[in-house]
Amino acid sequence: MPEQFEIGSQVTLPLSKAIEISFNSVKIRFGRSLITVSGIVLAIAFLMSIWTSTAIVDRLKMAHNPQINLLLQQKGIDIDPDSTAAMQERSKNTWLVVLSLLVCLVGIANAMLMSVTERFREIGTMKCMGALDGFIIKLFILESSFMGTAGTIIGAILGCLLSLLMSMTSYGTLVFDYVPWLSIFQSGVMAIVIGSILSLVGGILPAYRAAKMEPVDAMALEV
Repeated sequence: MPEQFEIGSQVTLPLSKAIEISFNSVKIRFGRSLITVSGIVLAIAFLMSIWTSTAIVDRLKMAHNPQINLLLQQKGIDIDPDSTAAMQERSKNTWLVVLSLLVCLVGIANAMLMSVTERFREIGTMKCMGALDGFIIKLFILESSFMGTAGTIIGAILGCLLSLLMSMTSYGTLVFDYVPWLSIFQSGVMAIVIGSILSLVGGILPAYRAAKMEPVDAMALEV
């Protein structure tokens, strides 16, 4: 028994090694990683564009400027925030955001499951060499987190820029006098946090599946 504990301490690898392996895995599978990141970018960009547009429109309504109110009405926007139409619009946007994030979560989980399937032999080799279950879990959690963080940051910036561009096209350059920068920044931080959490959650099941894989079974499979 004492010898087993000594061997276990020898094969425990540091977090830095897990980060290195996960980063290299993303680079090796760059094409698939790019597809996964693209799904995250689109979902977060959609979320951020809705939040940015809503913040801008709400600020324009609060301006009580006749010229701006006329522009809003011409765009079919009810200037009364408590009206039935405004509430229905907010409800619709909420459901669209929830659905896009669910699709994003499923995409991440599917991509990570495929990554586990492709790396049966690699996982089996690491476990035969003494890699602990916790280390295997770290690898896939870090891999999904890398892709999620990159996708959410790009998506938040892209969604904000597109929303600002569309607002400028709709209302002219005067819209920049009413842009709630602080609110948009807070929404961007929230979008990044949400995307990162989704990426983390999406990688948990594949990571657990990889960690519980039997080394002999993994080495016996053809990839």
